[in-house]
Amino acid sequence: MRIDTLTISSPDITDLGDIPESFSADGGNDAPRLEVSGVPEGTRELVVIAHDPDAPLPDGFTHWVLYGLPPVDQVVDTAAATSGPNGAGKTGWYGPQPPAGHGRHHYYFWVYALDREVTGTPSREEFLRDYADAVIEQNRFVGHFQR
Repeated sequence: MRIDTLTISSPDITDLGDIPESFSADGGNDAPRLEVSGVPEGTRELVVIAHDPDAPLPDGFTHWVLYGLPPVDQVVDTAAATSGPNGAGKTGWYGPQPPAGHGRHHYYFWVYALDREVTGTPSREEFLRDYADAVIEQNRFVGHFQR
């Protein structure tokens, strides 16, 4: 795996900035817009995963899993993607909702460029286990949120 030309960003969340309340589970649960660029040659599929490693759970909390994204520079069309399970056992975006007073949490928005397509809708943990060898390149940006 490497980090080279592939990038992920959001016009709604500045890298290392605070996530606006409207994207939180309590404040509207709006899904942030995402943009991907610099897709490396040989990519068959893009995957996006949003994850909070600071959540007080053994594996943190997964907020979003998107599979089946075409291997092109794009504004991510979440309606056209396949959603995998989030940490609440549902599909789709589940906005930040850390325990009150738990401090500042880090929300990692990862993009993975794969050399093969994902089958089914694996969880974040299953994806990382079963597709690590298919990752050509990866990158991320981080947003912060606290209650």
